[in-house]
Amino acid sequence: MPKALITGFTGQDGSYLAELLLSQGYDVVGMVRRTSTIHYHRVEHIQDKITVVPGDLLDQVSLIHILEEHKPDEVYNLAAQSFVQTSWSQPVFTGEVTALGVTRLLDAIRLVDPKIRYYQASSSEMFGKVVEVPQKESTPFYPRSPYGVAKVYGHWITVNYRESYDLHATSGILFNHESPRRGIEFVTRKITYHVAKIKLGLADEIRLGNLDARRDWGYAGDYVKAMWLMLQQDEPRDYVIATGDTHSVEEFLQEAFSYVDLDWHDYVVQDPRFMRPAEVDLLVGDPSKAGKELGWEPTVSFRELVRMMVDSDIKLLQDGGTPM
Repeated sequence: MPKALITGFTGQDGSYLAELLLSQGYDVVGMVRRTSTIHYHRVEHIQDKITVVPGDLLDQVSLIHILEEHKPDEVYNLAAQSFVQTSWSQPVFTGEVTALGVTRLLDAIRLVDPKIRYYQASSSEMFGKVVEVPQKESTPFYPRSPYGVAKVYGHWITVNYRESYDLHATSGILFNHESPRRGIEFVTRKITYHVAKIKLGLADEIRLGNLDARRDWGYAGDYVKAMWLMLQQDEPRDYVIATGDTHSVEEFLQEAFSYVDLDWHDYVVQDPRFMRPAEVDLLVGDPSKAGKELGWEPTVSFRELVRMMVDSDIKLLQDGGTPM
Protein backbone atom coordinates (compact mmCIF):
# COMPACT_ATOMS: atom_id res chain seq x y z
CA MET A 1 0.00 0.00 0.00
CA PRO A 2 1.54 3.34 -1.02
CA LYS A 3 1.68 6.02 1.66
CA ALA A 4 1.27 9.78 1.17
CA LEU A 5 1.78 12.72 3.47
CA ILE A 6 -0.45 15.76 2.86
CA THR A 7 0.41 19.05 4.53
CA GLY A 8 -2.59 21.35 4.85
CA PHE A 9 -4.91 18.37 4.53
CA THR A 10 -7.82 20.07 6.33
CA GLY A 11 -8.05 22.72 3.60
CA GLN A 12 -10.10 22.62 0.41
CA ASP A 13 -7.47 20.90 -1.75
CA GLY A 14 -6.22 18.67 1.03
CA SER A 15 -9.67 17.25 1.67
CA TYR A 16 -10.31 16.43 -1.99
CA LEU A 17 -6.81 15.00 -2.40
CA ALA A 18 -7.20 12.82 0.69
CA GLU A 19 -10.45 11.43 -0.74
CA LEU A 20 -8.76 10.70 -4.05
CA LEU A 21 -5.74 8.99 -2.51
CA LEU A 22 -7.92 6.85 -0.25
CA SER A 23 -9.90 5.76 -3.32
CA GLN A 24 -6.59 4.80 -4.94
CA GLY A 25 -5.69 2.54 -2.01
CA TYR A 26 -3.23 4.87 -0.26
CA ASP A 27 -2.42 5.04 3.40
CA VAL A 28 -2.88 8.79 4.03
CA VAL A 29 -1.08 10.83 6.67
CA GLY A 30 -2.43 14.34 7.22
CA MET A 31 -0.26 16.99 8.86
CA VAL A 32 -1.96 19.67 10.96
CA ARG A 33 -0.46 22.69 12.65
CA ARG A 34 -1.00 22.95 16.39
CA THR A 35 -3.38 25.87 16.90
CA SER A 36 -6.00 26.78 19.48
CA THR A 37 -8.67 25.45 17.12
CA ILE A 38 -8.20 22.86 14.38
CA HIS A 39 -11.09 22.65 11.93
CA TYR A 40 -11.86 19.19 10.57
CA HIS A 41 -15.16 20.11 8.85
CA ARG A 42 -13.91 19.30 5.37
CA VAL A 43 -12.47 15.92 6.32
CA GLU A 44 -14.71 14.71 9.13
CA HIS A 45 -16.30 12.11 6.81
CA ILE A 46 -12.89 10.49 6.20
CA GLN A 47 -11.03 11.47 9.36
CA ASP A 48 -11.12 7.96 10.83
CA LYS A 49 -9.31 6.66 7.72
CA ILE A 50 -6.43 9.13 7.98
CA THR A 51 -3.47 9.23 10.35
CA VAL A 52 -3.36 12.80 11.69
CA VAL A 53 0.03 14.08 12.85
CA PRO A 54 1.14 17.45 14.27
CA GLY A 55 3.74 19.39 12.31
CA ASP A 56 4.60 22.88 11.16
CA LEU A 57 6.35 24.31 8.10
CA LEU A 58 8.02 26.76 10.50
CA ASP A 59 9.67 23.87 12.40
CA GLN A 60 11.95 21.65 10.33
CA VAL A 61 12.56 19.24 13.21
CA SER A 62 8.86 18.34 13.26
CA LEU A 63 8.98 17.67 9.51
CA ILE A 64 12.00 15.40 9.85
CA HIS A 65 10.33 13.44 12.64
CA ILE A 66 7.17 12.93 10.57
CA LEU A 67 9.14 11.66 7.57
CA GLU A 68 11.25 9.34 9.73
CA GLU A 69 8.28 7.89 11.58
CA HIS A 70 5.74 7.49 8.77
CA LYS A 71 8.03 6.93 5.75
CA PRO A 72 5.75 8.28 3.01
CA ASP A 73 6.31 7.47 -0.65
CA GLU A 74 4.80 10.80 -1.71
CA VAL A 75 4.54 14.22 -0.08
CA TYR A 76 2.00 16.81 -1.20
CA ASN A 77 2.79 20.25 0.19
CA LEU A 78 -0.52 22.12 0.23
CA ALA A 79 0.08 24.04 3.47
CA ALA A 80 0.59 27.79 3.14
CA GLN A 81 -0.65 31.19 4.16
CA SER A 82 -2.89 30.97 1.13
CA PHE A 83 -5.02 34.13 1.13
CA VAL A 84 -3.65 36.90 -1.10
CA GLN A 85 -5.35 39.73 0.80
CA THR A 86 -3.85 38.58 4.12
CA SER A 87 -0.37 38.55 2.61
CA TRP A 88 -0.44 42.36 2.45
CA SER A 89 -1.01 42.65 6.20
CA GLN A 90 1.21 39.66 7.12
CA PRO A 91 3.99 39.70 4.51
CA VAL A 92 6.75 38.32 6.76
CA PHE A 93 4.61 35.43 8.06
CA THR A 94 3.53 34.68 4.48
CA GLY A 95 7.19 34.50 3.46
CA GLU A 96 8.14 32.28 6.39
CA VAL A 97 5.41 29.73 5.67
CA THR A 98 4.67 29.92 1.96
CA ALA A 99 8.28 30.45 0.83
CA LEU A 100 10.80 29.22 3.41
CA GLY A 101 8.46 26.47 4.58
CA VAL A 102 8.98 24.82 1.20
CA THR A 103 12.74 24.79 1.74
CA ARG A 104 12.38 23.26 5.18
CA LEU A 105 10.23 20.45 3.82
CA LEU A 106 12.41 19.80 0.76
CA ASP A 107 15.53 19.73 2.90
CA ALA A 108 13.86 17.33 5.33
CA ILE A 109 13.11 15.02 2.39
CA ARG A 110 16.71 15.33 1.18
CA LEU A 111 18.01 14.38 4.62
CA VAL A 112 15.56 11.59 5.45
CA ASP A 113 14.76 9.90 2.12
CA PRO A 114 15.55 11.54 -1.24
CA LYS A 115 13.48 8.87 -3.02
CA ILE A 116 10.25 10.47 -1.76
CA ARG A 117 8.24 12.05 -4.56
CA TYR A 118 7.30 15.65 -3.79
CA TYR A 119 4.48 17.88 -5.04
CA GLN A 120 4.65 21.66 -4.56
CA ALA A 121 1.48 23.73 -4.80
CA SER A 122 2.51 26.62 -7.03
CA SER A 123 0.00 29.28 -8.06
CA SER A 124 -1.16 31.32 -11.02
CA GLU A 125 -0.63 34.37 -8.79
CA MET A 126 3.06 33.98 -9.66
CA PHE A 127 2.25 35.32 -13.13
CA GLY A 128 0.68 38.47 -11.63
CA LYS A 129 1.09 41.28 -14.14
CA VAL A 130 1.05 38.88 -17.03
CA VAL A 131 3.50 39.26 -19.89
CA GLU A 132 1.65 36.90 -22.25
CA VAL A 133 -1.82 35.43 -22.66
CA PRO A 134 -2.52 32.61 -22.02
CA GLN A 135 0.06 31.74 -19.39
CA LYS A 136 2.01 28.50 -19.77
CA GLU A 137 4.92 26.78 -18.04
CA SER A 138 7.50 28.98 -19.80
CA THR A 139 5.74 32.31 -19.12
CA PRO A 140 7.92 34.62 -16.98
CA PHE A 141 6.67 35.38 -13.48
CA TYR A 142 5.70 38.89 -12.38
CA PRO A 143 4.04 38.51 -8.94
CA ARG A 144 1.94 41.38 -7.61
CA SER A 145 1.51 40.48 -3.94
CA PRO A 146 3.62 39.14 -1.07
CA TYR A 147 1.75 35.87 -1.56
CA GLY A 148 2.71 35.72 -5.23
CA VAL A 149 6.34 36.52 -4.42
CA ALA A 150 6.42 33.78 -1.76
CA LYS A 151 4.95 31.27 -4.20
CA VAL A 152 7.62 32.17 -6.78
CA TYR A 153 10.30 31.37 -4.18
CA GLY A 154 8.60 28.07 -3.35
CA HIS A 155 8.39 27.21 -7.03
CA TRP A 156 12.03 27.95 -7.83
CA ILE A 157 13.44 26.28 -4.71
CA THR A 158 11.54 23.16 -5.79
CA VAL A 159 13.20 23.35 -9.21
CA ASN A 160 16.55 23.96 -7.51
CA TYR A 161 16.28 20.91 -5.25
CA ARG A 162 15.14 18.78 -8.19
CA GLU A 163 18.17 19.77 -10.23
CA SER A 164 20.69 19.89 -7.36
CA TYR A 165 19.75 16.70 -5.50
CA ASP A 166 17.95 14.69 -8.20
CA LEU A 167 14.67 14.70 -6.28
CA HIS A 168 11.41 13.73 -7.94
CA ALA A 169 10.03 17.18 -7.14
CA THR A 170 7.22 18.69 -9.20
CA SER A 171 5.38 22.00 -9.09
CA GLY A 172 1.77 22.22 -10.20
CA ILE A 173 0.99 25.79 -11.29
CA LEU A 174 -2.69 25.69 -10.45
CA PHE A 175 -5.00 28.46 -11.55
CA ASN A 176 -7.96 29.42 -9.37
CA HIS A 177 -9.93 26.37 -8.33
CA GLU A 178 -13.07 26.52 -6.23
CA SER A 179 -15.67 24.27 -4.63
CA PRO A 180 -18.28 24.23 -1.85
CA ARG A 181 -15.31 23.63 0.49
CA ARG A 182 -13.62 26.93 -0.42
CA GLY A 183 -12.91 29.20 2.56
CA ILE A 184 -15.41 32.00 3.13
CA GLU A 185 -12.63 34.61 2.84
CA PHE A 186 -12.18 33.88 -0.88
CA VAL A 187 -14.25 36.03 -3.24
CA THR A 188 -16.00 33.13 -4.99
CA ARG A 189 -17.25 31.57 -1.76
CA LYS A 190 -18.03 35.01 -0.33
CA ILE A 191 -20.28 35.58 -3.33
CA THR A 192 -22.10 32.25 -3.26
CA TYR A 193 -22.58 32.35 0.51
CA HIS A 194 -24.04 35.86 0.39
CA VAL A 195 -26.21 34.96 -2.60
CA ALA A 196 -27.65 32.13 -0.50
CA LYS A 197 -28.17 34.46 2.49
CA ILE A 198 -29.87 37.10 0.34
CA LYS A 199 -32.09 34.51 -1.35
CA LEU A 200 -33.17 33.21 2.05
CA GLY A 201 -33.79 36.72 3.42
CA LEU A 202 -30.83 36.63 5.80
CA ALA A 203 -28.88 39.52 4.22
CA ASP A 204 -29.51 42.44 1.90
CA GLU A 205 -26.07 43.27 0.46
CA ILE A 206 -22.60 42.00 -0.30
CA ARG A 207 -19.47 44.19 -0.23
CA LEU A 208 -16.74 43.48 -2.74
CA GLY A 209 -13.64 45.07 -4.24
CA ASN A 210 -12.60 44.96 -7.89
CA LEU A 211 -15.30 43.45 -10.11
CA ASP A 212 -13.24 43.64 -13.31
CA ALA A 213 -10.49 41.18 -12.32
CA ARG A 214 -10.58 38.13 -14.58
CA ARG A 215 -9.66 34.63 -13.47
CA ASP A 216 -9.46 31.11 -14.87
CA TRP A 217 -11.77 29.26 -12.45
CA GLY A 218 -11.97 25.47 -12.25
CA TYR A 219 -13.20 22.81 -9.83
CA ALA A 220 -10.88 21.77 -7.00
CA GLY A 221 -11.96 18.13 -7.26
CA ASP A 222 -10.61 18.05 -10.82
CA TYR A 223 -7.37 19.81 -9.93
CA VAL A 224 -6.25 17.45 -7.17
CA LYS A 225 -6.34 14.60 -9.67
CA ALA A 226 -3.72 16.51 -11.66
CA MET A 227 -1.53 16.69 -8.53
CA TRP A 228 -1.65 12.91 -8.16
CA LEU A 229 -1.01 12.31 -11.87
CA MET A 230 2.14 14.46 -11.71
CA LEU A 231 3.73 12.22 -9.09
CA GLN A 232 2.97 9.09 -11.14
CA GLN A 233 5.21 10.25 -14.00
CA ASP A 234 8.67 8.75 -14.53
CA GLU A 235 10.26 12.20 -14.79
CA PRO A 236 9.34 15.24 -12.64
CA ARG A 237 8.10 18.21 -14.65
CA ASP A 238 6.11 21.34 -13.88
CA TYR A 239 2.58 21.74 -15.22
CA VAL A 240 0.00 24.51 -15.62
CA ILE A 241 -3.42 23.27 -14.49
CA ALA A 242 -6.27 25.44 -15.76
CA THR A 243 -9.44 25.44 -17.86
CA GLY A 244 -8.20 27.81 -20.55
CA ASP A 245 -11.26 30.07 -20.05
CA THR A 246 -11.41 33.33 -18.13
CA HIS A 247 -14.30 35.10 -16.42
CA SER A 248 -14.57 38.35 -14.46
CA VAL A 249 -15.77 38.70 -10.89
CA GLU A 250 -18.78 40.49 -12.37
CA GLU A 251 -19.54 37.43 -14.52
CA PHE A 252 -19.31 35.24 -11.41
CA LEU A 253 -21.80 37.57 -9.70
CA GLN A 254 -24.11 37.51 -12.70
CA GLU A 255 -24.14 33.71 -12.85
CA ALA A 256 -24.64 33.26 -9.10
CA PHE A 257 -27.43 35.83 -8.69
CA SER A 258 -29.28 34.95 -11.89
CA TYR A 259 -29.31 31.28 -10.82
CA VAL A 260 -31.59 32.26 -7.91
CA ASP A 261 -33.56 34.77 -10.04
CA LEU A 262 -32.01 37.92 -8.56
CA ASP A 263 -30.25 40.93 -10.13
CA TRP A 264 -26.78 41.40 -8.64
CA HIS A 265 -26.92 45.18 -9.23
CA ASP A 266 -29.52 45.41 -6.45
CA TYR A 267 -27.27 43.91 -3.80
CA VAL A 268 -23.58 44.51 -4.55
CA VAL A 269 -21.68 47.41 -2.94
CA GLN A 270 -18.11 48.11 -4.02
CA ASP A 271 -15.97 48.79 -0.96
CA PRO A 272 -12.45 50.26 -1.17
CA ARG A 273 -11.41 48.16 1.82
CA PHE A 274 -11.41 45.10 -0.42
CA MET A 275 -9.24 46.59 -3.15
CA ARG A 276 -5.69 45.21 -3.40
CA PRO A 277 -2.73 47.65 -3.35
CA ALA A 278 -1.63 46.05 -6.65
CA GLU A 279 -4.20 44.17 -8.69
CA VAL A 280 -3.81 41.13 -10.92
CA ASP A 281 -6.10 41.97 -13.82
CA LEU A 282 -6.12 38.86 -16.00
CA LEU A 283 -5.19 35.22 -15.49
CA VAL A 284 -5.91 32.46 -17.99
CA GLY A 285 -3.87 29.30 -18.28
CA ASP A 286 -2.83 27.02 -21.11
CA PRO A 287 -3.24 23.42 -19.83
CA SER A 288 -2.21 21.76 -23.09
CA LYS A 289 0.99 20.24 -21.64
CA ALA A 290 -0.99 18.61 -18.82
CA GLY A 291 -3.51 17.34 -21.34
CA LYS A 292 -0.83 15.82 -23.53
CA GLU A 293 1.50 14.35 -20.90
CA LEU A 294 -0.88 13.61 -18.00
CA GLY A 295 -4.08 12.95 -19.90
CA TRP A 296 -5.75 15.50 -17.63
CA GLU A 297 -8.66 17.76 -18.48
CA PRO A 298 -11.28 19.62 -16.43
CA THR A 299 -14.74 18.06 -16.15
CA VAL A 300 -16.77 20.84 -14.46
CA SER A 301 -17.74 23.99 -16.38
CA PHE A 302 -17.77 27.52 -14.98
CA ARG A 303 -21.58 27.56 -14.83
CA GLU A 304 -21.72 24.14 -13.16
CA LEU A 305 -19.14 25.24 -10.60
CA VAL A 306 -20.99 28.43 -9.63
CA ARG A 307 -24.31 26.64 -9.34
CA MET A 308 -22.78 23.80 -7.34
CA MET A 309 -21.46 26.33 -4.82
CA VAL A 310 -24.73 28.27 -4.59
CA ASP A 311 -26.73 25.07 -4.07
CA SER A 312 -24.32 23.96 -1.36
CA ASP A 313 -24.52 27.27 0.51
CA ILE A 314 -28.32 27.38 0.36
CA LYS A 315 -28.44 23.87 1.83
CA LEU A 316 -25.83 24.80 4.44
CA LEU A 317 -27.92 27.74 5.66
CA GLN A 318 -31.18 25.79 5.54
CA ASP A 319 -29.57 23.09 7.69
CA GLY A 320 -28.34 25.68 10.19
CA GLY A 321 -24.66 25.16 9.41
CA THR A 322 -21.82 27.67 9.41
CA PRO A 323 -19.36 28.31 6.56
CA MET A 324 -15.82 26.89 6.60
